[in-house]
Amino acid sequence: MANFLTSSIGKKFIQSVSGAFLVIFLLLHGTINFFSVIDSLKGQFGKVAEDTVRFSEGDGWFQLGCDFMSTPVIDIMVPILALGVLIHIIYGCWLSYENLKKRGGMKRYEVASKAKNDSWSAKNMAVLGVVILGLLAFHLTHFWAKMQLREFMGSEAENPYLLLLNTFRHWWVLAIYVVWFVAIWLHLNHGFWSMFQTIGWNNKKWLPRLKVIGVIVSTLIVLLFLCTAVNTFVEAHYVTKSAQYVQPLLEQIAALK
Repeated sequence: MANFLTSSIGKKFIQSVSGAFLVIFLLLHGTINFFSVIDSLKGQFGKVAEDTVRFSEGDGWFQLGCDFMSTPVIDIMVPILALGVLIHIIYGCWLSYENLKKRGGMKRYEVASKAKNDSWSAKNMAVLGVVILGLLAFHLTHFWAKMQLREFMGSEAENPYLLLLNTFRHWWVLAIYVVWFVAIWLHLNHGFWSMFQTIGWNNKKWLPRLKVIGVIVSTLIVLLFLCTAVNTFVEAHYVTKSAQYVQPLLEQIAALK
């Protein structure tokens, strides 16, 4: 077993499996975040029931999604996915460091195969990983630390709509997140099909299909997050159907200054 994990195949296998955790993790969170966009379409962005009961009829879709994220099943699932993402990041950094020493340059963990990709993202997966990691830390301090971590510590999570507005009302924060989304798209675009290539799906029939699916999946994930960010910026600065719920939250943010 130890020989397998330290072998070339073993290293690629670990990165592939942990990469799958990253895709699932992003899809889950991106979908829940997109519920806030649905709220805006329904004129309910910022709608939260006065009671503290989970899945209250007075809550908007995003609040209901956050309630779902705090259920026992998800409480178990999310840490497992997060651990997989952490392994993917740490192992990726270690592989990049090993390759840097062996090859004397910033090159990705190259695999000789007939499916070799010479795109910019393929050659700079480590650079993209660093960008994603840095902005992920930025994201966690804005949301996870004030929601799921607080619940884990026995405290009440902050209003999710308030956190969205307080973050994405700043144009420069929105710009930073756009850079993050682009890096994620480039990273996933190559990583998705490469993940399946590692387990042997690298024949002429399946590889082109996987590359197309990879573009679709990575684009879907980025659009989920991007729509959430842009929609919240609009809610913070322009009068919308949700104004009756948004305005009190903006006044609350202003009072905290």
